[in-house]
This record gives sequence, C-alpha cells and structure tokens, in this order.
Amino acid sequence: MRPNIHTDFILSPITDILKDVVSASSGIGSGIETFPLCDYVMQSVFLKMTGFQEQKMKCVCWEMASVDYEYRYDFTKTPLGECSSYSEKQKIYKDLIKQIEKYGLEFSKLAVDKKNILSKTIADIKDTFSNTNLSIWAQRDFLAFQTITKAIKDTHFVSEKGTLFSDTTLKKMYEDHLYRQRNRIAHNTASYQQNLPTLKTLINEDYKYENYFVYFSILVLIDSIFIELYKRYLTTLEDRTI
Repeated sequence: MRPNIHTDFILSPITDILKDVVSASSGIGSGIETFPLCDYVMQSVFLKMTGFQEQKMKCVCWEMASVDYEYRYDFTKTPLGECSSYSEKQKIYKDLIKQIEKYGLEFSKLAVDKKNILSKTIADIKDTFSNTNLSIWAQRDFLAFQTITKAIKDTHFVSEKGTLFSDTTLKKMYEDHLYRQRNRIAHNTASYQQNLPTLKTLINEDYKYENYFVYFSILVLIDSIFIELYKRYLTTLEDRTI
C-alpha cells in the first residue's frame, strides 16, 4: 500500500464524523430546553459528511489519474463537478471498477462482502446514536430509520451490471431526498421557503425518507463500498509491481 495523504484519507471511515458529533454534544444534555439544537446539529454533521465524501471522491480520481495516464487524459478533458450527485458517484464507481479490472482483477472475482458492509453500516449508526441525546431529540426518526433500513438488501448495491445502487428505491432515497436536502442546506434555499412541510408532503409515502439517520446510513454505505473497492485497487497495483 502506497503511503500518502490521499490514500490515508480515502481509507479513513466517514463514521469518525458521527462519533465526533456524539462526543461533542454529549455534555449538552437531553432536556426539553435542548431540543431546538437538534436541527442545527443534524444539519451541521450532515453537511460535514457530504463534504467529506465529495473530497474523498475527488481524491480517488486524482489517485487513479496519477497512475494511469490514459485515465488522466480523459479525466482532464471532463473536469469533475462537486462529486455530490448520484450520477457523479456512479461514474467514479465505474471508473474505479474499470481500473481494478485493467490491472488484473475481474469484477466477478472481487468478492466484495456486501452482507458484512450492509450489516456493519446499520450497526454503526445504531451503536453510535443509541442512548444519546441526538437519538432522543429525534426519537421518531431514529426508530423509523431502523424500520426503513430493514428493507435494504445486499443485492441492492454493487451489482454485476456496474451500478453503485441497483435498487430504484435506494437510488431514489439518495437523489430525491439526501441530495436535495444537501442542496437545500448548502445553498440555503430554505431561507425563502416555508419552514414546515405542507400536509400534502406529510402524507406522501416517500416523506419517511426525509430522515437524517437514513441520510447518514446511505453516506456510510457509499463510503464503505468505496473503501473496500479502493483497497482492492491498491492490491492490484501492488500485485502488478511484484
């Protein structure tokens, strides 16, 4: 494994951010007077996580471009965006798979332990937030997250067809909810909109996905996938040089 700052960052888990916010807010307490802090804290950690992941996506591309000059040429012709949308993450995912295959490991032989990635993702969120003031502040959402994530299966991501999310619902959760919320907060579009959802929005079946714990779990899932694939990428490079 090549020691460099980018590699260390790529392999660092996004869950460290969640642990930090739990630790930082533990002294606040969970009395009713602290409830107004919930949205501020959740927005802050959510933006920090999305920014962390966007930078990680760029680092993955920069590392691939530093090794493969053909990829570098194509990479420079089409500059990266913010790497926040699903389509950008999907492209980087496919590029990483192609690089792994180019240096000797077929996709069918990757043997990504998707069951472990999924179970660890959900367990990390549960273990991090259980019995904390954040889960007390947003108790209904925390319980809903546990129900929603039960529907996510290991067949819903990293498919043989080369898609990051092969399940339409999981993809919708990212594009229609997580990504839209990221843009609302990052660009402060809520400043001229109503603070509360309309009744029409509340009765929509998909409104349950407007949930920070769900957002966190999806970001952790994506992060875990890329860490696992990047480790395989480094291994193929090392095997090539032996």
